[in-house]
Amino acid sequence: VTKIPRWDLTKFLGVSTQIGSAMKSVGEVMAIGRTWEESMQKALRMVDPAIAGFEPKGPSTEWDMDKIKEELEFPTDQRVYLIAQLLKAKIMTCEEIHELSKIDMWFLRRLENITLFADQIRGKKLLDLSTEDLMTAKKLGYSDKQLSVLMEGCNDDDVRIERKARGVTPFVKQIDTLAAEYPAQTNYLYLTYHGMEDDVEGGMGGTMVLGSGAYRIGSSVEFDWCGVSCVRALRALGYRSLMLNYNPETVSTDYDECDQLYFDELSKERVLDIYERENADGVVVSVGGQIPNNLAMPLHNAGVKIMGTSPVMIDNAEDRRKFSDMIDELGLQQPAWKMLSSPESALNFANQVGYPVLVRP
Repeated sequence: VTKIPRWDLTKFLGVSTQIGSAMKSVGEVMAIGRTWEESMQKALRMVDPAIAGFEPKGPSTEWDMDKIKEELEFPTDQRVYLIAQLLKAKIMTCEEIHELSKIDMWFLRRLENITLFADQIRGKKLLDLSTEDLMTAKKLGYSDKQLSVLMEGCNDDDVRIERKARGVTPFVKQIDTLAAEYPAQTNYLYLTYHGMEDDVEGGMGGTMVLGSGAYRIGSSVEFDWCGVSCVRALRALGYRSLMLNYNPETVSTDYDECDQLYFDELSKERVLDIYERENADGVVVSVGGQIPNNLAMPLHNAGVKIMGTSPVMIDNAEDRRKFSDMIDELGLQQPAWKMLSSPESALNFANQVGYPVLVRP
């Protein structure tokens, strides 16, 4: 099990980004796997779906060793991505990182395992990758999307099709809530590539409900209430319910609330894994906030039945340009607006239209 806090420190001007014993996080995630590499990569994606896994956040050609040493010695919420960058670019060894950060070598060696495997397959074609390498990648926690970026001429859908054709699919395992004292009989589940068989039977149908993931500023307990209310309504109506979420602070991740709780990633890949395995009747994306909403169109395009509002309509409402165009087509009034990326352009626009001005991130 790997737990990582979610920090939103960049949203507060002047706040120190260094982390220590003081409480600064706004939420947390919990990832479950059968190796630390697997659960660590899962957890990093859970904290922010824009993060692919244990990878640098962006390319860097300038290396200020004084700043690097300071970041390693005095940790911030970005230190794990710096370590990924140092290992990928071979700027520092695990021993050197340990000397400054005091992170145990056991963890650093496993992070190095992830990086070294990426070096082995980078630039290869998907069909040139052996089944053994594909399975190793999944056991190390690599997502289909990560692998498609590392390799040439493929996307995540290509990786999914190829690995399924080769029988590289995850197993469903129960979480032992009884410390091995008695055989666990819970519906508290997760997916892993380390295994030989499923712990529970699949194909029983039901409606999947996607939770909200980690709490963040502007997305908190209200979505947990919505998810739990949806599951309770489904059960009251006699429908089998499946919950997918990874926030340990929520009621929706209480396995007594639903027929099956999958404590796993909220990603297209993972939703499809569970949807296909369970032969689900449909997926509810409307009660979990932004993360499920962002999955609506990708899941729709993959053939998943989205319950309720059409994903096309969700996309029209989510995409500000599409929504604005629709308002214009209907001949309705709307305030002047613009998507801006700098303080200067924002001030120029505000001066043009006049105050008051509403600014949205």
